[in-house]
Amino acid sequence: MTSPVSLTLIGGPTVAMRYAGLTVLTDPTFDPPGPHSGLSKTEGPALSAKELGPVDLALVSHDHHPDNLDDSGREVALAAGLALTTAKGGERVPGLVGMRRGDTRIVPGKPDVTVTAVAAQHGPRALAPVLGPVIGFVLRAEGWPTVYFSGDNSSVGVAGRIAVDHPDVTIALLCMGSAKVANRGTAPLTLDVARAARVAAFWPDATIVPIHVDGWAHFTEQRAAALAGLAKRGLGSRVVNLPRGVETRIRG
Repeated sequence: MTSPVSLTLIGGPTVAMRYAGLTVLTDPTFDPPGPHSGLSKTEGPALSAKELGPVDLALVSHDHHPDNLDDSGREVALAAGLALTTAKGGERVPGLVGMRRGDTRIVPGKPDVTVTAVAAQHGPRALAPVLGPVIGFVLRAEGWPTVYFSGDNSSVGVAGRIAVDHPDVTIALLCMGSAKVANRGTAPLTLDVARAARVAAFWPDATIVPIHVDGWAHFTEQRAAALAGLAKRGLGSRVVNLPRGVETRIRG
């Protein structure tokens, strides 16, 4: 029996996770609604940074897109006990610690938490030089579920290779939303429902938590569509719909 993980959706890809005695935050975004570097934010955070309180570990899948790290979110990440991101992000932003795929980091917890950086492909491979590097993360701690945070990965093949290396994932936070930006073509830059269902099949016993499905105009499959699509594909019993700002416990 593993300890339950508590998840609170702040908005977009931002989730506060209580894990092994730590407060872990994914892709911090705390700015108010409005334009952000060409993208339009439609909802503010469900909780303010002050309401959230101190963060022990921030997992930043990439630092250069405002729907994954905005101005206020950057302040939260830099105030965290440790903030991990891509190698390039670590070079760009003093205070963020860069990781490459396969790197691990031990974070003191109750018990200690092992963080492994895993691959992510943000849209079609041909756009990689434009969209820049992205990573995901896997968390492990003795007596706790193994958690996968996908970051902005849109590739089923990449997720499949992660599943080979990390078959014990029991909670998968999947950045979905089928994000699309006009000047980046029509291919989704994050998982759409069809791809997310295929990714879920790599961990047939895992709980699936859709995130990155609300709060921004360029998410073309918002929460209701994402949940309905996953249910239509037979995944309804495995999917947890996180309400904004409400702590939800998942055993995994």
